[in-house]
Amino acid sequence: MDGPAPPSQPAPARPGGGPPAPGATAPGATARAHRRRGLREWVVDIGLFTVAVLYGLAWAIALEEDPEVSDAALIREQTACVLACAALWLRRRWPVGLALGLIPLSSYATLADGAQFVALFTVAVHRPAKVAAPVGTAVVVAQALYFGLYLLLAGDPDAPDDDMLWIVGFTAITVLAVLGWGMMVRHRRQLVVSLRERAVRAEAEAQLRAEQAQMRAREQIAREMHDVLGHRLSLLSVHAGALEYRPDAPPEEVARAAAVIRGSAHQALQDLREVIGVLRAPVGELPQPTLADVRSLVAESVEAGTPVTLEEAVAGRAPDTVGRTAYRIVQEGLTNARRHAPGAAVRVVLRGAAGDGLEVEVRNGAAPAHGPGRPGSSAPSPDPVAAPAPTAGGGVGAGAGVGAPGGGQGLIGLAERVSLAGGRLTHGPDGEGGFRLAAWLPWPV
Repeated sequence: MDGPAPPSQPAPARPGGGPPAPGATAPGATARAHRRRGLREWVVDIGLFTVAVLYGLAWAIALEEDPEVSDAALIREQTACVLACAALWLRRRWPVGLALGLIPLSSYATLADGAQFVALFTVAVHRPAKVAAPVGTAVVVAQALYFGLYLLLAGDPDAPDDDMLWIVGFTAITVLAVLGWGMMVRHRRQLVVSLRERAVRAEAEAQLRAEQAQMRAREQIAREMHDVLGHRLSLLSVHAGALEYRPDAPPEEVARAAAVIRGSAHQALQDLREVIGVLRAPVGELPQPTLADVRSLVAESVEAGTPVTLEEAVAGRAPDTVGRTAYRIVQEGLTNARRHAPGAAVRVVLRGAAGDGLEVEVRNGAAPAHGPGRPGSSAPSPDPVAAPAPTAGGGVGAGAGVGAPGGGQGLIGLAERVSLAGGRLTHGPDGEGGFRLAAWLPWPV
């Protein structure tokens, strides 16, 4: 099989000048354009040169036994064969030019046909069919014209025209076979290169998809970090503010508040370790809450001193995505209530069924007049730190604390989460001094 075009030469220019035509260079030639001929190329070149020489020797032996061929004609044939075979070492550099240049020699000397066929094979391998086919046609037509001109000038009715027709026919069949073989080699190389490129492209696309999936996972983890740690830290803020405001509180209330602070801090550290572990790992997710976990979330808030009531009217088990989104809505509502309306009663309502969707509502009443933040609102307070205040019942652990920083980013992220789930989110004052956070989530049958 033939090797690629000479490494150090560019692709041939289009007729009339200009840049090389697309597809003019065989696949692999560009990649080898800056290295010397390798062992495989040398083996192929020597093999094809040997084939051309043996072809010429076979015809030389046949013509030597023909009494009608003179010694001078045989010497001319042999000389043309030697020149044609020697020119084959230029086939990698100028394949088309060499094939066209050998046409006069092969038309005159049958011994040079072997070199002509090798040159045609090179053209078929390194050039598209629209170039190789005209060159092959020129070889056959030139030989037919040469014999026709010979018969016309000889004027001998006994001239061996049958032998000449046989030679032209043999040449045409051989040219077709050589061109077909060369085109098959070219197409096979193109297929191999195409498969390699597709494999590389597929690997790159797979890596890109993996990176994009990892980025999406990290973005989701960042949202989870806000929701989880924001909830825990709000508990710490509430109870730490209560201790600061009531240093003379009874020891049992101080102990209870300190226990809540310690538990919340421990849980926040655990959540943070889980987040960092997921970020370090190549794949993985945080443990995801479900709709059933809302009860433990409410119980945790009640234990921290926030008066929360839960009303459930859910028929069936909600899908994981719906349940997780509902959990985050309730978590954000409770966190904002503790931040901006400490001591206010909170009501959480869950109702829905498959096909009807899931309704989630978190409503808090007005905060006590002496409470921090914007009275009656669970929306983010404009003041980064609010004054501490006692709880409605005067207890230290009942939910008093300093207002936490907030800029409404939690509600913005929550709205994006609900939108991605295909639901709707509304929030704002309820007209009675309180704040209402409500959402509807689709629940397919």
